[in-house]
Amino acid sequence: MKRLRLFVFTWLLHFKMLSQSAFDGFLAILWPLFFATVAFFMFRAGRGSAVLGPVALGAAVMGVWTATSVSASSALQRERRLGTLELLVASPTNLALVLLPITLATSTIGLYCIVATLLWARFLFGVHIPVAHPLTFGLGIVGIVVTIGSLGFLMAVAFVRSRRAWAIGAVTEYPVWLVCGFLVPISLLPSWVRPISWLLGPTWGMRAIRAGAYGGPHALLDVAACFGLAAAYVLLGIA
Repeated sequence: MKRLRLFVFTWLLHFKMLSQSAFDGFLAILWPLFFATVAFFMFRAGRGSAVLGPVALGAAVMGVWTATSVSASSALQRERRLGTLELLVASPTNLALVLLPITLATSTIGLYCIVATLLWARFLFGVHIPVAHPLTFGLGIVGIVVTIGSLGFLMAVAFVRSRRAWAIGAVTEYPVWLVCGFLVPISLLPSWVRPISWLLGPTWGMRAIRAGAYGGPHALLDVAACFGLAAAYVLLGIA
């Protein structure tokens, strides 16, 4: 219970801090709307308005990854800059119990990106998202937030050796949403890319969200794969 209380308190504290950050708040407002608008114009010109629903879902999840990739990658560097890293490392609590809630807080900020993008699509472009299976749709969104936060945790401990961890996080932004099939179907990518996409939790979370919205087979298996990979990221990051 003490560890759970610490986990929840740390997550809530950093969620409040990120919510009041002018930099992170500006990105959370601007980027998802920018992604969605560009994607809507491109796909509507090329494929017509029928594909805008899946595009809206992909653009919404892109916002979650954008909100997490840079902030989570540089989480330890940010603590070092603030002068709190030494205190966190020297505390009796395992560092993973402190760092994981921080990266989960950054991905939780991405929930705003999902809501804002879907509202933007609905009222500006007239895109309606039918939710065929609300439970699967909700589990997919939770899975996306958890697996992206867990992946951010792994990136934070892997990139801390670099002085430019935030830049490495920025470099991973576009390849990940491309490989995970947020906007481009994975079937259109080269065959050697597909095994990489299977190892990325957002791929399965995106599949679960689309299955929840439009119906589809194996939706619960996609959700299970999403949470399973999130657990693997956490264990690998702890190691």
